[in-house]
Amino acid sequence: MSESASINVTGMKCGGCENTVSTALKAIDGVLSVKASHQDKKVDVEFDPSKTDLDEIEDAITDAGFSVE
Repeated sequence: MSESASINVTGMKCGGCENTVSTALKAIDGVLSVKASHQDKKVDVEFDPSKTDLDEIEDAITDAGFSVE
């Protein structure tokens, strides 16, 4: 069973930023899909809650240099 979350992210300004966030999140075991949008200033992520959680996902976003609202 997977869970989905939409996370508001500030600091993404281009497609390269989207790729940076997507790459960071896809590296987490348990993340199933990622859709980052700098225009919408958000990231939609689907994940397996038995392998990861929102805290780890948000930490990866901030570690990549962006802010989570």
